[in-house]
Amino acid sequence: MNIEVNKVLITVTVPTENAEEVRHAIFEAGAGVIGDYTHCTSNSITKGTFIPVDGANPYIGQKDKLEVVEEVRIETVCDIKILKQVLKRLREVHPYEEPGINIIPLIDEENL
Repeated sequence: MNIEVNKVLITVTVPTENAEEVRHAIFEAGAGVIGDYTHCTSNSITKGTFIPVDGANPYIGQKDKLEVVEEVRIETVCDIKILKQVLKRLREVHPYEEPGINIIPLIDEENL
């Protein structure tokens, strides 16, 4: 079986108040297309935790103090050919200096 990866699933969490701006940026860069549909995402409310340490410049929180933040987890599909430009745009608008981004390869059903 020869499996070629043409699409990935991008998952990122963002503070609730910044979710719309991040979604808009990734759509503008070309992500979120499934067949004849655009602007496709799955969104869920979650709580993120982190402690900023020396060298951090946190958007939210204080150094050496545990923060618990309500966030939106955004998941969307992206063509592998435009992945770098989508990630670049996502990072430009995301408020965190180090956003947690997951990139999961997707297998086309035709390859099974």
